Amino acid sequence: MTGEITGIILMFLLTVLLAYPLGKYIAKVFKGEKTITDFMNPAERFLFRICGINPAEGMNWKQFLKAMLTINMLWLVYAFFMLLFQDKLPLNPDGNTGQTPDLAFNTAISFLVNCNLQHYSGESGLTYLTQLLVITFLQFVSAATGIASLVAVFNGLREKTTQNLGNFWSIFTKTITRILLPLCLIGAMLLAFNGTPASYDGKDSLTTLQGDSVQVSRGPAAGMIAIKHIGTNGGGWFGANSAHPLENPNYFTNMLEMIMQMIIPIAMIFALGFYIKRRKLAGVIFGVMTIGMLCLLIPTIVSEINGNPAIEKMGVLQATGAMEGKEVRFGPAASAYWSTMTTIISTGSVNSMHDSAMPVSGLMQMLGMMINAFYGGCGVGLLNYLIYVILAVFISGLMVGRTPEFMGHKVEAREVKIAALVTLLSAFLIKGFTALAAYMVAHHPETGWAVQPGNWLNNPSYHGFSEMLYENTSANANNGSGFEGLGDNNIFWNVTTGFVLILARFLPIIGPVAIIGLLANKKFIPESPGTLKTDSWTFGMMTFAVIIVINALSFFPALALGPIAEYFSLK
Repeated sequence: MTGEITGIILMFLLTVLLAYPLGKYIAKVFKGEKTITDFMNPAERFLFRICGINPAEGMNWKQFLKAMLTINMLWLVYAFFMLLFQDKLPLNPDGNTGQTPDLAFNTAISFLVNCNLQHYSGESGLTYLTQLLVITFLQFVSAATGIASLVAVFNGLREKTTQNLGNFWSIFTKTITRILLPLCLIGAMLLAFNGTPASYDGKDSLTTLQGDSVQVSRGPAAGMIAIKHIGTNGGGWFGANSAHPLENPNYFTNMLEMIMQMIIPIAMIFALGFYIKRRKLAGVIFGVMTIGMLCLLIPTIVSEINGNPAIEKMGVLQATGAMEGKEVRFGPAASAYWSTMTTIISTGSVNSMHDSAMPVSGLMQMLGMMINAFYGGCGVGLLNYLIYVILAVFISGLMVGRTPEFMGHKVEAREVKIAALVTLLSAFLIKGFTALAAYMVAHHPETGWAVQPGNWLNNPSYHGFSEMLYENTSANANNGSGFEGLGDNNIFWNVTTGFVLILARFLPIIGPVAIIGLLANKKFIPESPGTLKTDSWTFGMMTFAVIIVINALSFFPALALGPIAEYFSLK
């Protein structure tokens, strides 16, 4: 077990060591400074020319959001019809059928919003064409959308007074050409050389060690798996996700995929410090997020290593920890590390089945998604953290009797109202739709769903409630992982989580961009002896306290009905 813990520490340290220079590089890209990827300039200029875009034209926050939202709406319509009629299109060697309208609705929204909540089994639910031209395409553009929105916030923070948050099309394009594509090429090649399929062949017939004949799906999976992690998308080419031996063949690829999904979220924190020339602020944010991560990770590792107390009561020794739902080649500690990181970062990929995790682990996974600001996804993690910062600034201002200020600008009623609405939205979506699902199960109405509500759950009592709570929490956090004891491919879950997905994606992006747009347009106030130092550890701990208090008040009652009650039931 010591070796597993050492591997976890090594993975995290290596990620931070790689993220620091990447953050410096990202800051240079968006500052327009010379970088190693300047050879992409002709291709970018060509794209701008044929699309009629002037990349030097600035946008205020309303224009920026309008451009972002309209192109995303176009992608949603495109993805929906491609999935609906995929059986009529080429590159379908396995003869997979088209998706039903409700499933296509859910899938299109899910991948558009960087969630990848899969209500289908990867290799049997999509064709090679839709895996590439819908799923992989959306994984690139959704990640670039999040990063572009964060860079708009960077632009607002960098200037003393401005209306210009940058040009969405320019930032978006550079995100793909200068950051996502180069990283994905490296990641895909490493995966392919370690056994991940990268061909267009159909299923292969294999004979197992037991003598059984099985059909194994293949396909050009390496590229999709690279962007699903680097873009913090999640999902999986194969239904078992990164627990599948072709998607995650060995411990090296396990480390590689873990680093890939963490590197951009952490690098964007460092990029903030380099871009706006406030490295101390970036250091405080990184420190607060790391403390939060450890508060979730350590209980998860301890819980998984110690195993199931109910089994211990039966006198059965669990020398290797809680191994149900886990791959032997990874073990409980590495699986616990993955499950924590994939939920706080909003990737949502899995190398073990979260439904089999110990109650404490499930609690930590849900808390990570409910907070959704410890590193977070590509760009949106810092956007979510900014909401907590605005609330912390407001509360701190009330405590000292001063008008709250952030980065030289007064935080007034409009900004606080936006931050409060975004915070309340999360609790409303998670608890409201979970309550609706629980009502449906409790009353078993004959509504004609593909799966009757009474049959949604493979587990009764507290764990069954946790499955429904986890599903809505995952959708709200744009995460995509799930307690897969829940039967979710039916009209109810496809439609309800579809609405949760789209609201929980775009409103928390609109909110921070609008807040910074409003602040940046105000008169700059120079620092004085009474100015609140937002780059101090005191303010960092204040922000951490706000995060804990808000989420405890919002979600503790729901968690008490699920994983907390289940934990005590095993004692």
